[in-house]
Amino acid sequence: MEIALRPVHDSDLPVFYRQMNDPEALRMAAFTPEDPADQAAFEAHWKRVRSSALVRTVLADGDVVGHAAVYGEPGEREVTYWVDRAYWGRGVATAALRALLAEVPERPLYARAAADNAGSLRVLGKCGFHLTARATGYAAARGEEIDEVVLRLEN
Repeated sequence: MEIALRPVHDSDLPVFYRQMNDPEALRMAAFTPEDPADQAAFEAHWKRVRSSALVRTVLADGDVVGHAAVYGEPGEREVTYWVDRAYWGRGVATAALRALLAEVPERPLYARAAADNAGSLRVLGKCGFHLTARATGYAAARGEEIDEVVLRLEN
């Protein structure tokens, strides 16, 4: 499977919206919008993200399967990614994150994940991120406070 990144097109947004409303994916991501089905909030979020972050569409064999981004202030920038559940466990997120990291030479970079999101923690570890802190935070997708980890990429 060939994984590639490209700038986000308007036509990608309906795919992202569908992906953001997958209940199992929401539970795993945990830290999500309060109401992922709110179309107006989704559109406002993506307008803001596209103007303030480096965001890429993830393609698998030419099909839109997710997105990856780097956002935040210099020295505190974070990575984030979302891959359609149908592609979990197939190396897509790892390949996409590696490609994104190649576009963004600045370090350090940070990532956050639910402490029980083993898949995302594997992806981040394969890409060189190391655990630096633990915290708790409100996870809208789960309706409760959960354990969260903060990871850092040095090189």
